[in-house]
Formats: sequence, structure tokens, C-alpha cells
Amino acid sequence: MLYNSTQNKNEVVSSAQAIAQGISKDGGLFVPQEFPKYTEDDFKALLSLDYKGRAKKVFSDFLTDFTKEEIDDCVDSAYTAEKFGSENPAPMAYAKLDGKSLNILELWHGPTCAFKDMALQILPHFLTKSLKKTYDGKDAVILVATSGDTGKAALEGFKDVDHTNIIVFYPVDGVSPMQKHQMNTQEGENVKVCAIKGNFDDAQTGVKKIFTTPEIAEKLAENNMLFSSANSINWGRLLPQIVYYISAYCDLVNDGKIAFGDKINVVVPTGNFGNILASYYACLMGLPINKFICASNSNNVLTDFINTGVYDKNRHFYTTISPSMDILVSSNLERLLYKLSGDSDETTRDWMNALKTEGKYEVSDSVKAVITDKFFGGCCDDKQTQATIKRLFDQEGYLCDTHTAVAVNVYEQYVDKTGDNTPAVIASTASPYKFSKAVLQAVAPNAELPETEFDMVDMLNEISKTAVPAPLAGLKNKTARFSDVTEVDSMPQYVLGALGIE
Repeated sequence: MLYNSTQNKNEVVSSAQAIAQGISKDGGLFVPQEFPKYTEDDFKALLSLDYKGRAKKVFSDFLTDFTKEEIDDCVDSAYTAEKFGSENPAPMAYAKLDGKSLNILELWHGPTCAFKDMALQILPHFLTKSLKKTYDGKDAVILVATSGDTGKAALEGFKDVDHTNIIVFYPVDGVSPMQKHQMNTQEGENVKVCAIKGNFDDAQTGVKKIFTTPEIAEKLAENNMLFSSANSINWGRLLPQIVYYISAYCDLVNDGKIAFGDKINVVVPTGNFGNILASYYACLMGLPINKFICASNSNNVLTDFINTGVYDKNRHFYTTISPSMDILVSSNLERLLYKLSGDSDETTRDWMNALKTEGKYEVSDSVKAVITDKFFGGCCDDKQTQATIKRLFDQEGYLCDTHTAVAVNVYEQYVDKTGDNTPAVIASTASPYKFSKAVLQAVAPNAELPETEFDMVDMLNEISKTAVPAPLAGLKNKTARFSDVTEVDSMPQYVLGALGIE
């Protein structure tokens, strides 16, 4: 299995090279040259396996330059009951809302209580093995731009991992208090955290620019270092996300919710498009998915794109109660466009250049037709999000976070508009306790809120009678280690300074 860049098909690399490098030298993203095709017998075999077994099968088909022992070690080290609370790190929960059945894929049982743990607990294992295969002796510098969850999950995954340093940038006013406290209290000798004066798109653009600046790369090379990424632009981040959609399908069959071979819909709250892209890749492998329902908050650039074929980031940026989706540049969409354009690096490059220079592009009619056929785009604002949290809690006693509520709301819109009752898997991406204030205001709108985030956690726990995840409860008395803030233009200097490079 080889990989090439979405913007230069002549750059062909192994999976280890793709993971170690993170992003192509031309700024494109690495994609598989082909996808393994699973037969009915393959899927039947997966039914009898646990999550780890399903992961090992998928990884072995994409990471063909890894040995069986290497893949086993990565999986067995990442998906432990100690880290995820049970042998199934991505369990299904079942509920109803106004008569509609909800099959909720809970992806937040890991150490940072967000879906990013599903990939970022295993990425350090992939990366260290990849470095040995491709850049033996070099230290990796992991640069991360985060809208909240990726940062903490990456910090937790890479803390004190040999031959790695990790630097995380987040928008100073664009994450929840709990997310900020999680990052700024991070332990580990090889970690740095810095806020930027800007939004997530500024942070993401800044990181991508640092990656592709030759002078900075040369300075790292002189110090026996190289850049890599823990954002979903890294193939090692995206690949583990494919697994949980395949595993969810197997669990639905085993739980008697669908018959083997039945189609499902997938509903994903997404800003950067990585999580929903993983489900699309699972479909290319043979998973029977009927529709991909893309749920956005008020930053509805993806909704408009799916409905019109025009991607236009020239619009108002909203700071919402679902901050991990406060994104106007959806970097993983590039991978979908590459696939839908017939693996055309030239076409993809033209669209990405138009996005850089004009802030917008329009895809061809043929690509637009496929997107309209396979995807549904919907959005909801903060008020609708909180109303959805309250209805689900009042009717079922099920407490969900703000991002999951966006997905549930858009799923309802989809069913009301189309009448399609195909069973749907709804990706639940974070614990409600990561966004206690917004969730509390939803379930108890008339309550007088306490002053601190942790008092809000206690109040939400008292009202909902749901358990506070141990990793969040343990943060209460931790002191912040990091308080750095920098201008976007100063990010390169910050990185070099943090690494002790002049």
C-alpha cells in the first residue's frame, strides 16, 4: 500500500513515511493510492472480533510496511480498558427522541473525554515505529492547531514519548474553560502549550505555514529534528477513525438493531471534515452506508458547500457553544475532492490555490452531483443545540454534549425533509462535562449558575445523576503550567524558542 500527495501524484511514499512526515512537502495531504475492498465474508469475520481485533485487521490492510507484531503492539498499547473504561473503547448507546431511534456511537470514553482519543492514543505508537523505519535517530516535533479537543488528546498521547516534542496552539477565546484547563495543566517534560490571538483557522494556517517553510525545516534538520503533525491532516490520525465506523456496524448487527448487509446512514458533527471523511473511506472499503449526514453549527460553510458546490470561507466567523466545530477551512475536504475528481492532483491543487488566494472555489458539475447524491448538509445554531440537549435529556434521561446535539438536530432535519428512516449511527464526540456551562444552561435554563467551571460540573452531576468522567474530576485541583499567548505572525519564533533553537 503506497500513498501520494493530493497536490502532487509524483510524490509517492510508504505508510511509515506518510505518518512520520505528516504532510507532503508541497502542502498536499497523503492519501492511499487504493482502498482495500472487504467482501461479505470479511465483514462476517469482523462480527466475531472485539474492537482490538477489528482495528488490527483494518490497520494491517493499510500499513503494509508494518509487521503483524508492530501492529499488535500499537493496538494493544492504545486501546486498554484502563484508558477507555472497558474492552470496547467505542460503545453504542440507544435512545429515542420524538419517536426517532438514535444509535449513538460514544467516542469519548478515553483519557481526555473526546473522540480524538480514539486516534491520538495510537498515533504516538504509529509515529515512533514510523520514525525508526524512515528517520532513524531524528526527534519528531509535533505541531498541533486545536479548536479544543485535539490539543489535549495529542498532549496526553505524546507526553514523555521518547524522541518527540509537542507544541499545541489554541485560539485564546475559542475553547471552553474545561478544554483550556485540560491543556494548560498538562504534565510531561516534552510538552508546550500556547494561545494565539486569533481563531482556529488562524492557528491551523499558521501551523501549515511553519510546516512548509524551508528555512524552519532546515533549522530543525541541523538540530536532528523534523516536523510531524497530530492533526487529522496526518494519515495516522485519520486511519484509526475508519475503524470505529466498521466496528459500530458490527455492534449494530450483534445487538440485533440491523440485519447483516443492511445499509446505514452516518451522522457526524464536523468542522474539519476528518471524522466524516473516515466514514466515507469505510464505505469505499465496502461498508454499506447510504447517506453521509454532515452536521454543522452556525459556521455552516460545509452545509453551504454540500448544497451548492461552492466553498466560500469569506463569511462571518461565529464563536459558538460547540467550539470544536468553529472552523471555516475544513482541511480534510481536500482528500474527498481529490477522490471525487478522479484522483486529479491538478484539479485539487487548483481548488486549494483558489481557496488560499480568493477564499473560495466551485467544484465541477460531476463532483457536485456525487456530493449531492451521497451527502446531506445541515446546521443549527446555539439555541437549537441547547433545545435538543434538553429534549433528549427530558425524554430519555440521556445527557449529550453540544457537538453531539448538533448532530442529533441535523439528523432530525434530514429525516423530516426526506422521510428516510434508514438506521443511523450518530457520532457522539465529547463528554457533556467538557461543556458543563452550555449543557447546564440547556437542561436547567432557570438555574442560577455557580461561578467556577468545576462547580458547574458538580451541579450538572447533581441534576443529571450521570457520572463525571474520572479524567475531568481529577483536574479540579491541578495548577496551570502554561499561560503563554502569542500573535499569529510570531508562531514560528515561538516554536523555535520552545525547542531551544536560535
